[in-house]
Amino acid sequence: MPTPLLRMQGITKSFPGVRALRSVSLTIGAGEIVALIGENGAGKSTLMKIIGGVYQPDVADVADVADVADVAAGADEGVIEIEGQSVSIRDVVDAIGFGIGFIHQELNVLDNLDVAANVFLGREPLYGGLLKLVDRDRMRRDTQQHLDHLGVSFKPDTLLSELSIAQQQMVEIAKALSQNTRLLIMDEPTSSLTLSETARLLAVVRELKAQGVSIIYISHRLNEVLEIADRVIGLRDGANAGELARDEITHDRMVQMMVGRELIHTYHPPVKKPEPGFFVVTDLRTRRYPHKTASFEVHKGEILGMAGLVGAGRSELAQAIFGVEPALGGSIKLAGEAVAIKSSKDAISRGIYLVPEDRRHTGLIVESAIRENVSLPALERYSSAGLIALQREREKTADICQRLNVKAPNVEERAANLSGGNQQKVVLAKWLSLDPKVMIFDEPTRGIDVGAKAEIYELMRRLAESGVAILMISSDMEEVLGVSDRIAVMHEGTMTGILERDQCSEQAVMRLAVGEQ
Repeated sequence: MPTPLLRMQGITKSFPGVRALRSVSLTIGAGEIVALIGENGAGKSTLMKIIGGVYQPDVADVADVADVADVAAGADEGVIEIEGQSVSIRDVVDAIGFGIGFIHQELNVLDNLDVAANVFLGREPLYGGLLKLVDRDRMRRDTQQHLDHLGVSFKPDTLLSELSIAQQQMVEIAKALSQNTRLLIMDEPTSSLTLSETARLLAVVRELKAQGVSIIYISHRLNEVLEIADRVIGLRDGANAGELARDEITHDRMVQMMVGRELIHTYHPPVKKPEPGFFVVTDLRTRRYPHKTASFEVHKGEILGMAGLVGAGRSELAQAIFGVEPALGGSIKLAGEAVAIKSSKDAISRGIYLVPEDRRHTGLIVESAIRENVSLPALERYSSAGLIALQREREKTADICQRLNVKAPNVEERAANLSGGNQQKVVLAKWLSLDPKVMIFDEPTRGIDVGAKAEIYELMRRLAESGVAILMISSDMEEVLGVSDRIAVMHEGTMTGILERDQCSEQAVMRLAVGEQ
C-alpha cells in the first residue's frame, strides 16, 4: 500500500471547558479528495487548524494513547506524519513549508489592499538588491494566472473592498493555489459562491487532483461531497464517527454518520392562515440599484423566501429596511402604520431585526462574551441607575441560549470560540430576546451543518406561528423551496415575480432570477 501523504493518529485538543478533539485519526493519500463532514462543533475546523499550524495538539497523557507507538512521554498528543515522516507543525509557516494550503471558512483578507497584495501577502517577490523593493509587475502577472485558472473577471489591481464576499472567497482560493500546495484544505469554500462559481471551483478541484494535489474538502453541501469526494470521513462530538468509500457515499448515509440520527426535512405549512398586509414595502430604492424599485409584502405568520442570483440586490434591500444604509426612496408600513427608518436604531425600536449574511463581521462582536453580544441591543433592559445588572444579564442570556441549544461552556465564553452554527444561534438569541415583529434572515444557514439547519428551520417556523413576519434571503435553492410559504424573486434590484406555494419550483425560480417575467 502506498505511503499516504498525510497520516494523523490519536489527535486530541482541549480548550477551556471544552474537549474539541478526542483521539482523532485521519489519512489522506496523494491525489485524493477526502471530504470531512460533521455538525458544527464536531471538531472539523479544529483538526484542520492543527494541520495548518494554527493550533497545537494537547500535551500527551501516554495512558490515553498507548496504542500509538510513536508517542512518548511529554510529546504532543498524537502523531502527524507527512509521507511517512513524523513532523511537528508549530505554526502556519511550518505548514506552508510542508506544502499545506488552507482556505478558511471565514474570510482572511485585507480589504484595504488589492487582489495581488492579498494573494502574495508576506511572500512578496522582491528586486533591487539591497533596496529590496516589491516587484509589483511580477505579483500582478502571477496573480493574473491564478485568477484566469479560476475563471474570474476581476483584476490583480482591484481593491478587495470593491469585491463581493463571493469574489473575496475566490481571492482566498487564488492565494492558496499560489503556494504550490501538495495538500489543500478547503473549509466551506463555496459557502458564498454562486452556482456558476461553485461549478468552476469544483472543476478546479478536479484539475488539482489530476495534478497530484490532495484535497481535504469540508462542506455542509452534501451534494458537492457526492459529486467530488473519493472518500468521506465523519466526525461527531470531537471523535471519528465513520468512513465511507466512494461507492458507499449517499446523502442518507452521510447524514446518519454526522448526526447519529435520521433527519427528515419537508415543507411544513403554517398552522394558522397568514394575515396579509402586515409588513409592506413599496417602491424601495437602494444605493446598489438607485434607478430600480422593489415592492413586496410579508404576511403576519408566514416565511417569505427571497431568491435571486448573487448581485441581485437582496442583501442591499435588507440593509435598507434595517437602516444600515437608508433607502433612497420608497415606503414601509408595519401593521398598517407608516414606518420611517433612517438608522438601525429606528428599525430596532419598531421590532424589525436583521440577521446578516456575514455573522462574524456584522452580526457579532467576536471578541466579546456571549452575554455581552446578546444584551447589547437593549442594555437598558439590564441596567439600573446606569449600571448593568450582571446577574440578570447572565440569567436572561443563559435562558435563551438554553432554548436555542447553544453549545458553549457558559455565557462568558467568547463568541470567537464558538462554531459557525453556534455563532449564528447567538445572533438569533440577541434579537429573540427583544420580541420581534419582523425578522430578516440573510443567508441564515451559510456554513452551518444539516443538524443546525434543521434547528434553525424549526425556529423560523415557530416564530412565524407566533405571529412574526419572516423574510428569508437564501441562495440555497433546496432551502428556499423547502422552507418558504411564498417566494419573491429579485433580479438587478427589482422583483421579477412572487410565487405562491403551489407555483414554487426550481425552474420557476430560476426563470425569474435571470430576469424573465
